[in-house]
Amino acid sequence: MFEAADAEHRCSKAEWLREEPTLRERLLAAQVQLGQQKRSAVLVIIGGVDGAGKSEVVHQLNEWMDPRYIQTWAFGDAGEEERQRPKMWRFWRVLPSQGRIGIFYGSWYTQPIVERALGQATDAELDHALGQIRDLEQMLAAEGVQILKFWLHLSKKQQRKRLKKLEADPDTRWRVGAEDWRRFKRYRAFREVSAEALRLTSSSHAPWTVVPGLCPRYRALAVGRVLLAALEQVLAQTTPFAGPAPPVLPPTSGGALVGLDLRLKLGKARYEAQLEKWQGQLALLARSKRFRERSLITVFEGWDAAGKGSAIRRVTAALDARYYKIIPVAAPSEEERAQPYLWRFWRQLPRHGQIAVFDRSWYGRVLVERVEGYCSPADWQRACGEINDFEAQLISAGAILAKFWLQISADEQLRRFEERQQIAYKRFKITDEDWRNRARRADYEAAVSDMVERCSTRAAPWTLVEAEDKRYARIRVLKTLVERLEAGLGE
Repeated sequence: MFEAADAEHRCSKAEWLREEPTLRERLLAAQVQLGQQKRSAVLVIIGGVDGAGKSEVVHQLNEWMDPRYIQTWAFGDAGEEERQRPKMWRFWRVLPSQGRIGIFYGSWYTQPIVERALGQATDAELDHALGQIRDLEQMLAAEGVQILKFWLHLSKKQQRKRLKKLEADPDTRWRVGAEDWRRFKRYRAFREVSAEALRLTSSSHAPWTVVPGLCPRYRALAVGRVLLAALEQVLAQTTPFAGPAPPVLPPTSGGALVGLDLRLKLGKARYEAQLEKWQGQLALLARSKRFRERSLITVFEGWDAAGKGSAIRRVTAALDARYYKIIPVAAPSEEERAQPYLWRFWRQLPRHGQIAVFDRSWYGRVLVERVEGYCSPADWQRACGEINDFEAQLISAGAILAKFWLQISADEQLRRFEERQQIAYKRFKITDEDWRNRARRADYEAAVSDMVERCSTRAAPWTLVEAEDKRYARIRVLKTLVERLEAGLGE
């Protein structure tokens, strides 16, 4: 893959003076137009060999562009806050929004390539990491992010020459350290691993461009021309780039909610005894030493008026307010609509020892957005796999995940709606939207069945809660949380 880039590609000063002003002008014009349209985001990933001029390219792009619409993020080793969350968390937090350009100097490729080249990871671990990257980039592309990936290359001879030159100059000596020379000694391993990574992750929606890095003028023009072509292609599209179409999912049985016994009830005396028991156990587990190395994420979904709020209050009553956060999820804001739909949830992930309670969640994509037509059938169908991948990353990073669907009958929902209208302090809970959703209950039932059957995995199963009786539902939620924590903590 790197053979063509091994040669010494150069750009004369005369060519630079002739080409650079026009390229800069067109890049700036395209960037401004991208910001005005606000239909797509552009993500530029800069990787490559040590000493190949990655930082110089980043500086050049920032010099050419309007700083209002471009932002650069440099990623080194993960810090303590980042190590307590999934590996992709720090990248998701800083994705460019629609109309903007983001530059990642270092990216999700750095750690897998370095660890494999240094013998700290196996081929299987590298393949797994690259598979996650492919899935992530396909999702971002489907959400309207144009991804450009540049690998700045040097041959071994060129890298040695470059490192020695940097080391000899007092102004640049700081850029070369023992780690750079240690990696240089493993040049062949880095070359082989990098070539394999690029080969397996270069796609039509996220292509790699290998750029010879010896000549500063050549590499700057090469990167700028590819970026300009991509920007002009994005601007020419009538709709944002949507990536590859997902496979059509087969129909489900549609019976996920069938068989729930909504007659289950709990008397007041027994309820109060059970409430004290399970809240006490939850409190002890949340304060245990083992939980300091884990986190808890709870998801509450269910019919309007099914009792999600009251169940959440019984959960949080057992917790220390310093260590939990309730995240109520409503329609996305303008800022959130300018990002992939999972972005706003990645930002809320708890660190170790913390608890996040989602009152509605990322499942809005396969529920309300599906039913109300806010996304296409292709969008919600691919979301099933994307959500499963997202939750697998949460669990892999140490999160204990509990998902609850609170089920009530249509008759009980009507009774509760009418009660809310009659009681002054509950009246705010009932809206026109609740009545509209109720009118489409059959459509929502189909969506819920699909959600449960397609997004209930061994590691992250759905718990279907019979919620006709609120006391029973609250105890079922608390007991399930205790059981999930005990299993996750090895209690």
